[in-house]
Amino acid sequence: MFHAESWGAKVKLFMHILWPIMVTQVGLYAMNLADTIMSGRVSSEDLVGVSMGSGIWMPIITGINGILLAVTPIVSQLMGSGQREGIARAISQALYVSVLIALVVAGIGAVAFLPLLEYMGLTPKVEYIAHQYLLALLIGIIPLFASNVLRYFFDAQGFTRISMYITLLAVPFNVLLNYCLIFGKLGFPALGGIGAGYATAVTYWLVLLVSIATTFKVEAMRSYRLFREWAVPSWKAWKELFVIGIPIGLSIFFEVGIFSVVTLMVGSMFATEVAAGHQIALSFSSLIFMIPLSISMALTIVVGYSVGGERLQHARQYARLGVGGGVGFMALCAVVLYYVRVPIAELYTQEPEVAALAAQFLIFAIFYQISDAAQASLLGVLRGYKDVRLPFVIAFVSYWIIGIPAGYLLSAFTELRAFGFWVGIIIGLTCAAAGFFLRLLKVQRGLKGGAQGLAEAK
Repeated sequence: MFHAESWGAKVKLFMHILWPIMVTQVGLYAMNLADTIMSGRVSSEDLVGVSMGSGIWMPIITGINGILLAVTPIVSQLMGSGQREGIARAISQALYVSVLIALVVAGIGAVAFLPLLEYMGLTPKVEYIAHQYLLALLIGIIPLFASNVLRYFFDAQGFTRISMYITLLAVPFNVLLNYCLIFGKLGFPALGGIGAGYATAVTYWLVLLVSIATTFKVEAMRSYRLFREWAVPSWKAWKELFVIGIPIGLSIFFEVGIFSVVTLMVGSMFATEVAAGHQIALSFSSLIFMIPLSISMALTIVVGYSVGGERLQHARQYARLGVGGGVGFMALCAVVLYYVRVPIAELYTQEPEVAALAAQFLIFAIFYQISDAAQASLLGVLRGYKDVRLPFVIAFVSYWIIGIPAGYLLSAFTELRAFGFWVGIIIGLTCAAAGFFLRLLKVQRGLKGGAQGLAEAK
């Protein structure tokens, strides 16, 4: 990492950090995509069962993992200010926290998953598949969280290619395991959608082992002596991580949660074919969203590094570069998606009725892409400033007070039916984007007065 002075140098540095993150995010999502597509090839029940399981798993896991995302601004600001000696201690503390959180989530999930699925009123077969899929995923929850701490540690220093190479190793491994466990190939039992859960859990362990090996093998990482020297657990260090991370985690939970709640409501209110079509559209549009999400993560790194080095004008320039680029790219994707929505839907299912419904849902997905890109990139900038508390409130109000109720009302009382939920998502994301933009303007104005200005803005 270095402080780029010209616009050209900033674009080059930003792209150098961004593209490996993008490959990593697309690769990570490809594992979930493979679960959905390959399960759908077994039956609609397997597709919906895995979708319902994912609908519960994703907001919980991504939201709680958002707490660990605090590692990125912490490390990037330490790097920007030249305080490298504090990085190893911060990572050790984050690893302690990751294991603790994983154990708590696993314990709660083992008890709560089945009652939650029973409350949803699913068919017996779909309920069974969803429950067993979730229990299988719990096997990999500790390595999932711990490996993400190491990923953020690599990324925050600008070594985003490390995470990319690890992901490029993990994705084909996961697909091969899916093939074996879902369809019963190479001597393995045919578990259907449940097999996807076991395949993903084993892949999480592979990612952790390779990430740990990287800290020993890569010269730039060896100097930190991770896994050889451990800091004593410190509540003060945990508190710093929680103060930054909990609002980030809750913001992510509220964002991911709106999609998961909609998935669960569609699954319980409408026919299996409608739920399957909805999930196909959501699955593919979420894949596209990995790109603005990657831009958001890259913005957190470069903005945090600039703020740590007291290069406040640089931070503002990176914000304009990232937000404008993210929105522009998603506008282009929306145009392309309109023309290829039918072939995309047919990739997921062999049932014509489900494919036709999925193509209709994808039309609505086109419209929310731009708002989603804007809110994600703006939130990434705010995290670079370590401004996380008010954005959490904005996210909660936009998604849960405005978006979900609007979607339910449109679905229940208009001819839009299940499509009304997607209109609600669009409304919620647009409100969030507007709120984050106004918040960023206030933070940047406050910073004109220096570090004290940031504190006043908060």
